[in-house]
Amino acid sequence: MRPANHPSVIELSKAYFEQQNQPCEALPSWHFCDNETDANDCLNLVLSGEKKATSPSLWWHKAKDIALPQVGDLNIVTDWHGLAHCIVKTTKVSVVPFNQIDDAYAALEGEGDKSLAYWRQVHWSYYQRELAGTKYAPCQDMPIVCEVFEVVFTREDK
Repeated sequence: MRPANHPSVIELSKAYFEQQNQPCEALPSWHFCDNETDANDCLNLVLSGEKKATSPSLWWHKAKDIALPQVGDLNIVTDWHGLAHCIVKTTKVSVVPFNQIDDAYAALEGEGDKSLAYWRQVHWSYYQRELAGTKYAPCQDMPIVCEVFEVVFTREDK
């Protein structure tokens, strides 16, 4: 489990808002995925410019009582252990049934060979784990929150 409020999260927020000449705000921080290897691999894909989207299920948001992302949201992406690496800004949010995700969106996710077949395989397994213990079960038309983002600040920008 990652430590809450890793000092690097606060440091990255401060550096970003100083650069913007704005008062510092506390930004939400999170890591990708549900295991260390995938979380850190996805972070590295974001930092390299390969990964520009993420896709939790709408049902996960409902089960956890977490608000949907909004265009313009700023979030700090950490590694598995909570070390802040970058700030991303949400540029697009849509809710799409699992079976209607297309090739272009799968490529934005930037994982594996960037194909839709790879996206479906990896995400189907993820949604089974993500929804375990909730009243929801993965199905072909389950709603997926498709969040597209851009990196606006990294540790190297400090």
